[in-house]
Order: sequence, then C-alpha cells, then structure tokens
Amino acid sequence: MTRDYQQFPDDDNGNVLWQMREDGDDLAEAHEIEYSLAFQHEEKADQCALYLLKEEQKISLFEDEESGEWIITIYVYMEPEYSDIVDLEEWFTKIASQFGGEYDGWGCMAYVYDDEDLEGLDLEDENLAEIEPSNKAP
Repeated sequence: MTRDYQQFPDDDNGNVLWQMREDGDDLAEAHEIEYSLAFQHEEKADQCALYLLKEEQKISLFEDEESGEWIITIYVYMEPEYSDIVDLEEWFTKIASQFGGEYDGWGCMAYVYDDEDLEGLDLEDENLAEIEPSNKAP
C-alpha cells in the first residue's frame, strides 16, 4: 500500500496514524484516544481538570510517581483522523498553557483483528450483549 501524504502527512501524527493503518488498525472505527497534559503543581492541575470537566471532557488526574508531575489524561472517543487530532492538540496545548502546564502527546489502543480471530464468534449472540452498570442498591 502506498502512503497518501494528504491523509498521513510526514510528521509525528501522520507517522503514527500511518503505522496504525499499516498494522491493520481500522481507522474508520472510533477509538478512545488519550491526550495527556503535564503539570509541575497539583493546584494548577486541579484548576485545569475542573476547567476540562466544565467543558464536558472525560478525564483522569494522577501524580506520576517517577517524575512527580501531575498528569491529566483526556479521553476522546473519535475516529483517528489527522486533522481532528491536530485540532485537539492545539486546543489542549492552549488550555494546558493557560494553567501553567504543557501538552504531552496522545495515544490509543490499536484494534487489529485477523479474520481467524472472528471465526466461530456469533456477533449476534445475545450472551455477548454489552452489560450496563446498575445504579440500584443490592
């Protein structure tokens, strides 16, 4: 397969997306992409986390034990398209800098299946239905 440099430009993001495609990942399927922001001070990370929650972002916040930095991970469920990733990187970079932090990159799980992996799997089987959490008390 020949690389389309319009779809997969020759930079870090384009290279990662191209590698995902080369590895057999279906980029037309939505993925949960994790964007990371790093902060030196917990108070600034907390302020940024609150801002992101108000922007209706799904996040986690933790202290990296090795570096001592506070890390916010933002989880975005989306198709991994180059232009959308670049737009979100710019937005998260701006937000991080407003709170004294820095944008630290993105990543996601690759979903690669061989046809053999799906053989014998009845995707219509009702036993495979997604289980939703119950909010009822026991």
